[in-house]
Amino acid sequence: MKKLVIIPAYNEQGGIEKTVRDILEHAPDFDYVVVNDCSTDETLDVCRRNGFCVLNLPANLGIGGSVQTGYVYAWRNGYDIAVQFDGDGQHNARYLDAMADKLIRDQLDMVIGSRYIKKEGFQSSGIRRVGIRYFTGLIRLVTGKKITDPTSGMRMVGRDIIGIYARNYPKDYPEPESVVAILKKGRRVDELPVQMNARQEGISSISPQKSVYYMIKVSLAILLAAVRR
Repeated sequence: MKKLVIIPAYNEQGGIEKTVRDILEHAPDFDYVVVNDCSTDETLDVCRRNGFCVLNLPANLGIGGSVQTGYVYAWRNGYDIAVQFDGDGQHNARYLDAMADKLIRDQLDMVIGSRYIKKEGFQSSGIRRVGIRYFTGLIRLVTGKKITDPTSGMRMVGRDIIGIYARNYPKDYPEPESVVAILKKGRRVDELPVQMNARQEGISSISPQKSVYYMIKVSLAILLAAVRR
């Protein structure tokens, strides 16, 4: 099976090399592509110096657009499995084989790497954990499925979902909304316990000032995804 790691990257000069090296060492059966979302730092230079596979976007599309670009790449190049993987060093490639095994063995459409099943490794801030529990409850309310880590950016999908996301993927803060969209289509989603690392460099796209907007926007997006046909 052809397996691809999609690495969206915006201003990740401090973490992108470590991220790709981790994949090359711990998940050598996976191909990868860095989607450089018009970074203003040296992310692209780091990729080029190291000979990394990189798609360089001519304009900043945001996290949704850069991830969708990766899915389009995966679809057009015949990949059977694709997994999103943050470029800041928070995710661990040693879990990718286990996620692929679970996806295939359990005949799933998506496997999410969850920090909150065993609650090991970096757990995020207390305020963010409250928000994550809120989204867990909201998703369970509208779909009947409990997702313990709905904001996890570490999620693996099969060929069918690659095609769906290549055609349509949420633009802004897409993780919870994109999970609800496929659950409402009757697709099978499950989680696998993983450990994540704290961000070593750079800043999160969700600042304290944006937190209120984030909660309102994602809540409305989940509700719309739940009723959309």
